[in-house]
Parts: sequence; C-alpha cells; structure tokens
Amino acid sequence: MGDFNLTVILDAIRRAPDSGLSRVELAQIVGLSPQTISNISRRLLDQNLIVEAGKEGTGPGKPRTMLRLNASGKYAVGVHLDPAVITCVVLDLVGDVVQHCRIKTPGSQIPEEVIETIAAAIKSVIADSGVDSALIAGLGVAAPGPIDLTEGTVVDPPLMLGWDHVPLRDALAKATGLPTLVDKDVTSAAVAETWAGGPSGAGSFVFMYMGTGIGCGIVLRDEVVRGTSGNAGEMGHIVVDPGGALCDCGQRGCVKATAIPRVLVAQAEQAGILAPLGPNPSGPAIQESFAQLCAKADDGDPRASEIIDRSAVLVARAASAVSNVLDVDRIVFGGPFWTCLSERYLALIPDLIRAGSDTRDIHSTDVVASGVGEDVGAIGAACLVLEHALAPRAQRLLLDA
Repeated sequence: MGDFNLTVILDAIRRAPDSGLSRVELAQIVGLSPQTISNISRRLLDQNLIVEAGKEGTGPGKPRTMLRLNASGKYAVGVHLDPAVITCVVLDLVGDVVQHCRIKTPGSQIPEEVIETIAAAIKSVIADSGVDSALIAGLGVAAPGPIDLTEGTVVDPPLMLGWDHVPLRDALAKATGLPTLVDKDVTSAAVAETWAGGPSGAGSFVFMYMGTGIGCGIVLRDEVVRGTSGNAGEMGHIVVDPGGALCDCGQRGCVKATAIPRVLVAQAEQAGILAPLGPNPSGPAIQESFAQLCAKADDGDPRASEIIDRSAVLVARAASAVSNVLDVDRIVFGGPFWTCLSERYLALIPDLIRAGSDTRDIHSTDVVASGVGEDVGAIGAACLVLEHALAPRAQRLLLDA
C-alpha cells in the first residue's frame, strides 16, 4: 500500500502545473493524511525523484513549499521499431527528450541483423546523451503487433517478413544490459500522449497511429487499454470500402487493403505518378515513395491529391467506427508517416468525423495532431519504463502468491 500511495502522489505531482503542488494541495487531491503526504514526500526527495521548487502563498499563514518532478532524477531509453525506420530516444523524468537518433531499418529485415542494429543505436544514443547509466531505469521497445506481452516476442507482424515469435525483449536486454519492456507501437504512442502530450493526452481518446501500417491506441479516463493479450487497437481489418480491393483476410475494402502507405504508393505507381519500386519493396523505400506522393499532392498534382484525399475518407471511416464504439473525447493523429499527411488530413477528417459521430448532439469529438511529435512511438516506449516504475497501477495492491 505504501508503494502504491507513493506512485499516486508522484503521479499527481507529474500532472500538476509547472509550478508544482504543495503538500496541502496534494492531501486535498489524493485524499491521504497530511502525515502520509509528508512521509512519502520525504521518501521521494531522498530518491531525487522530486525537488522543492520554492515557496508560494499570499495572505496570512506560512508560505507553502512547492514540490515538482526532478527532471534529472531518472531517465529511460525508448526504441521504436517500424518496418521503415528505427528511432531511439533518451527521456528524462518529465518526458523531455535528452537525446535522439533515427536510422533506416535494415532492408533485409532479418531479425538478428535488425536487433544488432537496434542495440548499437541504443548504446550510441546513451553515450551521446551524457546521462549517468546508473540513472537509467530501463529500456522500452515499441514494436509492430501482434506481440506476446508475456514472452516479450514479436509474433509475425504483417509487414515484417520472417518475424515469427522473435524474442525481441530478451535479445535487447542481453545486448544492452538494461531491464527491457516490449509493447505494441500503437499502445506506446498512446502512453506517450498521456505522459507528454499535454491537453491532447488527457481523458479518453483514440490515438490513430499512421506508420507503415495503421492502428490505434486506446485511452479511457486516463487509463491505457491493452486488451486481453496486449494487442488492443488492431484495426487493419475494419471494412471501410465494401467494393474495394481484396484483403488477405478474405474481405474486401479493409483498412490494410485500401489505406496504408504501401497500398497508396502502389496506386500512385499504377497511375504513373511514381516510378515503380519493384516486387517486395523495403520499408524505407515505401516511406520515401510515400513522402514523394504526399509532396506531389501538396504541390497540386490532381491525381496525387485524389489518392491522398480518398485515403483520408477511408481512415476517417475507421476512426469513426472506433470512436463510436468507445465514446471518446478526441481522436489524436500521429506516427512516423503523419507529418506529410497532416495538412490534408486535418483539413478533411474533422468534418467527416463529426458527420459520422453518433454523439455529435451530445458532445463534440475533437480531431487533433499529437502533442508529442513524430517520434511519439520511441517516446512512448521510454514512457513505458516510467509508467511501469512510477505510475499508480492496481496490480501494485496485489499480494504475491
């Protein structure tokens, strides 16, 4: 119970304004006794997780000492593995990026080669950050789903050939010497938004993850939803175009068959807008061609504009379906492919979401860009470590068998 109360207080301080919270305000917010607040605050100060940040107060009575997170009290490393790009970050306790690097995913996609590349990037980004390794709480890895959370394995993701039950967590823990967590990329993105996204990460929202694939992270009342096996948010087989292309699941018009970047690039190649990439193009090649397609659309090419705008309609249908099921405050868009889509999507999708909302006469459903930025997957992976170590979770109240 003491450890749980500690995380509750730490979480309240984390969510407070920049000025911090006083012990009196903490007692009012979390409902613990002043003595308990005082004792736990002392523990957090001794662990360098919080600092006393001056005094505030007007009128009669003693000015109150404000408590704030100590940004340099703890760090976490995050890695986002996308079929096109690998991103690594070192994150401080308040969610700010201390160091960052981004490299192309090896074209071979051979698990051993990719893991070796990731491990080297991790060691490099830690060295470049100048952070004392003793202050690094661990490594978080955001990977394409589906994943096996218990085993820490990546289980045959559709866009990474040969990744069948790859023990990513254990391999990276061995290679780096860091305690390692693995989660889905879309879930990691949602975690990042709750930790570092500001207003867009509060309450209930769906994070629409725009990467080599399209998925969603789910947050309900500030709690990240992972599902029974940790694979919530798979939306590739939502039908958004009943007369559309045949999907490998046997249905027509799924998100995976009609709206992901690889499909849009293929449409552009067929229309003569882009040069053909050839069979089985790599993730980085798809990303480069997709960026070219978006640039042509932004420059006024009507054929490119039609492809991108049509994809916005299809993505909006999928987002509406998820939003209506969950009844959320907002839909947040982000991910490594989001930047080149953002202007056209934000011009089109909000009205489409409103038109398709079952609750539009009760509350609005906002459509916004991520407050974290395009590195949201890697930042979320690092936040997984902070969340695991520092966030209040009901499991902390369970006794060991």
